[in-house]
Order: sequence, then structure tokens, then C-alpha cells
Amino acid sequence: MKTALTIAGTDPSGGAGIQADLKTMTMNGVFAMSAVTALVAQNTTGVREIVEVTPEFLGQQIDAVFEDIPPDAVKIGMTSSCELIETIGERLRFYRAKNIVVDPVMVATSGDRLISPEAEETLKTSLFPLAAVVTPNIPEAEILSGMTIRSKADIEAAAKRIGAAYGCAVLLKGGHSVNDANDFLYADGAGTWFSGKHIDNPNTHGTGCTLSSAIAANLAKGFELPASIRRAKDYLSGALEAMLDLGCGRGPMQHNFNLTGEFAEEAR
Repeated sequence: MKTALTIAGTDPSGGAGIQADLKTMTMNGVFAMSAVTALVAQNTTGVREIVEVTPEFLGQQIDAVFEDIPPDAVKIGMTSSCELIETIGERLRFYRAKNIVVDPVMVATSGDRLISPEAEETLKTSLFPLAAVVTPNIPEAEILSGMTIRSKADIEAAAKRIGAAYGCAVLLKGGHSVNDANDFLYADGAGTWFSGKHIDNPNTHGTGCTLSSAIAANLAKGFELPASIRRAKDYLSGALEAMLDLGCGRGPMQHNFNLTGEFAEEAR
């Protein structure tokens, strides 16, 4: 069995963060491991408090994984300080990690910035050049590109600008009322659209974590980047189509453990 590591913050409600990553990687047929960047008191309605681990402890977690079970892919999610980002970059370069997927968690659904401008710069310089693909949503891509994104042409231009600036492939996710569920990949000087079906489901907490983790899992299994993205989008669509709502009426919840067909067979 192939292996994948998620480096991210937690979500005690289970819909996002490391908990969602571990579920998604497992359901996509790889052995899932984790290194915690922060303990996050959150649920589907918002974040209450964040307690970061120390850079030293994060480094020890990453060492513990690579020295025993080297991962075939790495997904990086929430990491909000310069010191933690630098630790991740240094350790991944030391171990020559491969198939790195960076989900730049920079902007909350509310539009609030989640990391400082200094940490944003460190993220771009330390982790983006290591990535097989970076997966920003539209608000994040606006920050990274310095553009306002309102159309399909804007999405293409922003992805190209980010890829050229930081030397990485970019999967710019549509949604956020722009271009529906279609995503645009800019890699190796070429662009590819991945069409998606709009699913009228309010339970979208954790969809970004789920997509990036599924991409990492498929890269770990040896699929090329375009195939990994297509398979990840199919997996996410299946989860959304299940229409589960286990919440108590206080907010939406995205359940990331629903799958059918080939994914279920592979997971078994």
C-alpha cells in the first residue's frame, strides 16, 4: 500500500483539517499519516481558538514519519506562522519529499485573512517551489496573483501569473460564485480545464481539504497530476452527492467519508 502524509491543523468536528485528510486518504486507498501544525477548536460554524505547536515539535513529528514510513506524497494544509512554514520546508527538502500538494489556507469563508503577510511571503518562497501542485481557491488566488478574479479569463490569467511567479503547477479552484465547479490547472506552460457538476449542497465545510488530500493520495498511487485531479474531483462530487447532514441545525457539515464504485473497491 502506498503512503501519504498530511501536515495541517486539526478539526474536532471531523469535517476539515487533519481529520478530513486522514479519512479522504484512507478512502482513496493509501495509508494515511499526519503531523499536526496546530490544535484548532472549530466546527462547521467557525473557529474558536488556535494553539500552534512549536517548530521543534513539528519537526520531530515529520522526522518520526520519514524515518520510519517514508510517504509517497505529502499534503500541506493550515500552517500560519513563518517558523512553522520554514520548518516544513527545511524538513521536506532534507528528505527530498515527492508529490507535495500545497493547499494554501489563507482566507476564511467569511473573507478574513488567516495568516499574516509575513507568513504568506514565507509560504510562497519556502513551500510553493517544492510543490507538485498548489490548490488556491479564488480569494487565495486573488492574494497570490494581485488580481481581481471575476471571470473564466481572470482564472486563467491568475493561475498563469502564480505559476510563473513561484515555479509551480497551480490548480485554481472555481466556485465562490465564479465559474461554478470548474477548476483550471496551469502546469508546464499549458492550461487545462477540469469541468465539475454543480451540486446544490450546503454542506461544504472541508471541501478544499478533501480535494487536496485526494489529489495527494492519487499522486502517491502513481497517477499523473491531471488524472489525480480528475479522480479527486470525482471523489469529492460523490461525497457531496450523498447529501448527508449529521449536524444539529447549527451549521453545515461536509462528510468526507462517502464513496462509491472504484474508490470503495480500492479502499478495501
